[in-house]
Parts: sequence; structure tokens; C-alpha cells
Amino acid sequence: QVQLVESGGGLVQAGDSLRLSCAASGRTFSSYGMGWFRQAPGKEREFVAAISWSGGRTYYTDSVKGRFTISRDNAKNTVYLQMNSLKPEDTAVYYCAGGSGIYSYKEYNYWGQGTQVTVSS
Repeated sequence: QVQLVESGGGLVQAGDSLRLSCAASGRTFSSYGMGWFRQAPGKEREFVAAISWSGGRTYYTDSVKGRFTISRDNAKNTVYLQMNSLKPEDTAVYYCAGGSGIYSYKEYNYWGQGTQVTVSS
């Protein structure tokens, strides 16, 4: 069992940066792939980024490539999402997830409660 708690969201201006953190409890954190998803009002939850259990492989949706970086520290049971050059269209609730999948939210077993990111223009 893994419990996930996100932090680091907030209100920023376009072009600013934020770093989201996801702290995991449970001794099996390092055995899971981790992902970040986001959901804007009235829209479906969408994939943002994912990282393999070792951190050796990362995946991004096209709209964030070159701006967002996912990383993890297994010693700290934490996964991060560094978000640079934020745009108003990045506004959403961001969720951390753990599981065996990459792109599909259906492949993730564990979810955090979400953290709001709002980017003003």
C-alpha cells in the first residue's frame, strides 16, 4: 500500500516556475513507476509526465516537453515535477500517481489528493 501527498501548487504568473512534490509512504515506493496527471475544470484527467521506478526513463506529454521535468528520490520517497515557463493552459489540479502504467490513468493504483496550480496571464 502506498499513500501519496502532493504539495507545491499555487498561483503564479505566466512564465514563472513551480516545483511540485509528492511524498509517498510505504516501503514499496521504489518499486513503482510514478506519474503526474492534471485535470482542468470541465476536462478529462490527462497525462503530464511519468518516471520509471529507477528514474532511468521519463515520459512527457508533448505540451510540456522542454518545460517540465519529472524526477524522483527513492531515498526520500518523493517524486517531483519541476514546471518552468508556465502558461495559463497549465492551470489545473495536478495529481501524483503510482503504479505500473505510463500514459493511462487507468494503469495507476495509487493517487494523491491533488494540488491546484493556477497560472495567470
